[in-house]
Amino acid sequence: MNKIVTRKSLNPTVTLLEIEAPFVAAKAQPGQFIILRVDETGERIPLTIAGYDREKGTVTIIFQIVGGTTEKLNHKMEGDYIQDFVGPLGKPTELEGLKKVCIVGGGVGCAIALPIAQALHEKGVEVTSVIGFRNKDLLILEDEFKAASDRLFVMTDDGSYGRHGNVCVPLNEMFEAGETFDEVITIGPLIMMKFVVAATKPTGIPCTVSMNPIMIDGTGMCGGCRLTLNQDGKKVTKFACVDGPDFNGYEVDFDEAMSRGMMYHAFERHAHEEACNLFKKEVN
Repeated sequence: MNKIVTRKSLNPTVTLLEIEAPFVAAKAQPGQFIILRVDETGERIPLTIAGYDREKGTVTIIFQIVGGTTEKLNHKMEGDYIQDFVGPLGKPTELEGLKKVCIVGGGVGCAIALPIAQALHEKGVEVTSVIGFRNKDLLILEDEFKAASDRLFVMTDDGSYGRHGNVCVPLNEMFEAGETFDEVITIGPLIMMKFVVAATKPTGIPCTVSMNPIMIDGTGMCGGCRLTLNQDGKKVTKFACVDGPDFNGYEVDFDEAMSRGMMYHAFERHAHEEACNLFKKEVN
């Protein structure tokens, strides 16, 4: 079992937990993920590593409350324990040989993008970060991105903070001005990444996306996280847990990924409602 040493609410639906996991912290790299179970009867869910401290032996995860398991996880307090915490899994993000990079994060995906921006910044890479949210109330990690970026654009869909518009607005402005990057790395909702890829494609700049589909075992055995890539005119199946989670954005079949991602939306909503009702009964 793994102890929660820090708990922080970042906004009404997003929570940060720092968890004692020395073996995971010793090997973790930006871009990798863990799989956890909240309790003995809980389901396995993947969460990308948002940070790690090798000296303290801790790993940070940031999650959004969307289903029953994340609702249960959100009720864990400092000093409580999580049943299972396995990792690091997946391939680390490739960071070598880069001199100028644009990081594009959306919503809770910014938690995944941040350690990549931090690692690049530490290497002396020129980092431009673009982070987007629906509104001011959902903003997270702005100060952390400022510290890890040479330039930061903060966007909100409703214009309540930063600049008005989605993440493609400053991205397109930079491209139209003739600016170039060694790579664009984008992490967030599938629809956002699809449009970032479309905006980047005419420039020929490599565009990496982080895919976090449904996962069960995290070792490539179950096939639940399969993705279709279009490589040289052929459809190729890959598994996000072992072949990713990072992929060439120009090859990903986003429409299929979005369709598969919605398969359990109703189930997640129902599980979330059941978990909420359970906690309400316990309080009463």
